[in-house]
Amino acid sequence: MSAIKINQYNFPQEVMESDRPVLLDFWAPWCGPCRMVAPALEEIAAERADIKVGKVNVDEEPELAGRFGVMSIPTLVVMKDGKIVNQAMGARPKSQILALL
Repeated sequence: MSAIKINQYNFPQEVMESDRPVLLDFWAPWCGPCRMVAPALEEIAAERADIKVGKVNVDEEPELAGRFGVMSIPTLVVMKDGKIVNQAMGARPKSQILALL
């Protein structure tokens, strides 16, 4: 499975009502560190059927970014049962991303 594009319309179903933990990546196409993290997130999405990986483009979804208080990108947020359980800012290697889960 690959990462899912999350927007304000599919957010309730894909994230809030998800039966699995969700790793959200708040990113933008012009962000260099975001592009560095993207391959690791795609690998995690492909390797881990027990979690869902969602990508939120902050330029297209400023309301969602604001709702999560995103001030810097990339920001990674782990959600379980509709609640934030972990959060990290900045680019990090795959091992550190997996540690957030």
